[in-house]
Amino acid sequence: MNSAATRDPADRLVAALAELERLDVSAMTNDDFLLTWERSDDEIRGTLAVAAALRAMREQNISSRVFDSGLAISLFRDNSTRTRFSFASAANLLGLEVQDLDEGKSQVAHGETVRETANMISFMADVIGIRDDMYIGKGNAYMREVAAAVQAGYDEGVLEQRPTLVNLQCDIDHPTQSMSDLAHIVDHFGGIDNLRGRKIAMTWAYSPSYGKPLSVPQGVIGLMTRFGMDVTLAHPEGYEVMPEVEEIARRQAGESGGSFTRTNSMSEAFADADVVYPKSWAPFAAMEERTELYGNGDFDGIDALEQRLLAQNARHTDWTCTEELMATTRDGQALYMHCLPADITGVSCEQGEVEASVFDRYRVPLYLQAGHKPYSIAAMIFLARMADPLGEFRRLLDRSTSRVS
Repeated sequence: MNSAATRDPADRLVAALAELERLDVSAMTNDDFLLTWERSDDEIRGTLAVAAALRAMREQNISSRVFDSGLAISLFRDNSTRTRFSFASAANLLGLEVQDLDEGKSQVAHGETVRETANMISFMADVIGIRDDMYIGKGNAYMREVAAAVQAGYDEGVLEQRPTLVNLQCDIDHPTQSMSDLAHIVDHFGGIDNLRGRKIAMTWAYSPSYGKPLSVPQGVIGLMTRFGMDVTLAHPEGYEVMPEVEEIARRQAGESGGSFTRTNSMSEAFADADVVYPKSWAPFAAMEERTELYGNGDFDGIDALEQRLLAQNARHTDWTCTEELMATTRDGQALYMHCLPADITGVSCEQGEVEASVFDRYRVPLYLQAGHKPYSIAAMIFLARMADPLGEFRRLLDRSTSRVS
């Protein structure tokens, strides 16, 4: 399959703007991007179109700095490499300066309220990106608390503008990742309408660590079911994801003409798949228990839970992406995907999510997959801050400032 990325960037820019012109993205203005299933199909397609347009402009050395000044505030409550640098790249692409909020070095550590912190960091901010994915029932709720605080600050005249919130990963969804994944799949198959009837296997895979968030598999099943794909969620018994997200996936699959299937067989998921996404995650029930233990300050209980989960993982070392499994996919040529970093057998660990030969064969596509994220984030910011996105692109192109002179 020829990738859309191989086409001339000028042609891709024209196509992306033509797509944007036919879509209704007006509700995204001054709004947040917290869960993909809260956004309409037009808004998802519009985000892809803007991301593609921004990428094509950069490839043609055309500046996309729509901001002369302003801040992009980043708050990471969990470790990050790709998402952290993608957010910084996205902000810089649009002309914003990034300021990281280190809670340990702020008054948050001294008990400052969410409302006060949200207003104090927002005086000249256009966007706030938050990653809070460790505790069930906490991360997305915290983002909404921040959103409510900045909205109140704007309504009360404290803030001259209301900054947009972008979910950089929470306990429920990882929209910047899943949107990047979708962009990668769209490129691979030559268009979003070519996804109908394609099978994607979102499968659990063995990891020698525990506690990996649920938001990546939930993000995948919560987005790919919207475009007529046949989505299979595979995991050993006991590794269930949030039931409400499964229900969303099931409903969306029915509405789009696709399907959503759950199985406890990795081989069944891989059979005739067009896309495979083997990735470890912690069981939903265990993550709930972990959240409660942390809330109670029960660190002995946390240590005991970790040992129990590591032992549980060790019973499923055969859940790994092998050359043998890849051979059972559609024509033996399925697109292998991972959000990275992957646990690679014999490289980063003794036994992991994927065989080294599989990972090495897909290394370049994996990096291309990751490369969509800065543009996806920039598109979310662009659509939130630009009331007339198409007109703004036309002004940028009329100005045609070279990024590098």
